[in-house]
Amino acid sequence: MFEKLNLLIPFGNFIRNKSIQNFLFLAIIQSSNVLISIISMPLLIQSIGVDQFGLVNLALSVIILLNILVGFGYNLSAPREVAILQGNKEALSHVVSNVFSGKVLLAAIAAFLILIGVFGFNLFEGYQMILVFSVLLLFSEATLPLWFFQGMEKMKLVSIANIFSKLLFLMGIVLFIHSPEQSKWVNFLMGFFGLGINLLLLVYINSILGIHFYRPEFSAIWKSLKDNALLFLSNLASHISINGGLIILSFFSVAETLGMYSLAERVIMVLRMFPALIIQAIFPNASRLFKQDQAAFYVFLKRVYFRVLGIGAVISTSAYFSAPFIIKVLSRSDLEESVIYLQILSIVPFLACLNIGNITIMLVSDLKQLLFRASWMMCAYMVTVSLILTSMLGAVGLCLAIASTEIVVFLICLVLLYRHNRTLVHGFYS
Repeated sequence: MFEKLNLLIPFGNFIRNKSIQNFLFLAIIQSSNVLISIISMPLLIQSIGVDQFGLVNLALSVIILLNILVGFGYNLSAPREVAILQGNKEALSHVVSNVFSGKVLLAAIAAFLILIGVFGFNLFEGYQMILVFSVLLLFSEATLPLWFFQGMEKMKLVSIANIFSKLLFLMGIVLFIHSPEQSKWVNFLMGFFGLGINLLLLVYINSILGIHFYRPEFSAIWKSLKDNALLFLSNLASHISINGGLIILSFFSVAETLGMYSLAERVIMVLRMFPALIIQAIFPNASRLFKQDQAAFYVFLKRVYFRVLGIGAVISTSAYFSAPFIIKVLSRSDLEESVIYLQILSIVPFLACLNIGNITIMLVSDLKQLLFRASWMMCAYMVTVSLILTSMLGAVGLCLAIASTEIVVFLICLVLLYRHNRTLVHGFYS
């Protein structure tokens, strides 16, 4: 009996650790997003068809790209400020007010750009109204208080709220989306339910946690925008490199091809989250070890690296051989082109794992400038090669370009690290 209790107590202490709780709840949020996305795919394809499904995803890709502008690095910088000011509600109230005001202002600018593009320059032809109805997602992103709860180390509520909003979205699809003509409402529903839940969270922050919302201080907002500029540009470059393929493909292919490609891309983007989650998980311990004992840091990172490579290889191999089954389950039909795209892209999760060592070293060494340069070099390569190969080979060419980008970014990071500090490279790779 006592032996069992002794075993349970350390596990209980482990679960009560704030950093581990943050990671677990972040993983829950990501997992719920992935699960709802997978469940919604066959429902949407059956309701609106493959071609409209592709256009809905294309509009969503544009919105997600603009959400990088709305976030503007606050999702990385704001949790630190909140954590520092936890005990000072007055100062915390000013920070929270300014961050929300800044993000809402950026969302309004992004929405204005979309409306000008659609109604002023007749851009986004073929999915204009879908995109206009998707604008609500910008304000859903602006009001999402995930960064606040991260800083407060109270992730349970926001993770539950996120799951609830996604379930409401799923219910909305089942109840209201029944024909291709209703495709414009898909992203609108996601934004509507997300914004509604976020506003309830803001009420909780104000009434229960005692955080007041003040009039925006534009000088403080401007300073924070300047401070976050490098983070924003790095995030933008990384996002374009990883998620910009569908937008590039839209210049060369019809809606049906977009739908079949976006189906395969969604599966791969889910699997590609694995190395990103690993970096988030090991970063705190890696940072401590790097400062206290670099030899132990390299041993730790190598051990993680080789295990992750092995798991990545299993994930990629499984995705390749199960591609026909995955597409069949998600689309409830045999889409041979989607299977081909998925099989080509299946190597991406493994290739993304190659760069875990380099990225971790850059992060623990606080090499933001180096990470910024690597991100934009990767972006330039991806856009250039994708445009060339997509124009020549269509969606297959885009798949090849995306896979090759993972190899090139690994080499870029390795060369930049070697030129900046050879000791870091030799310490890890020797």
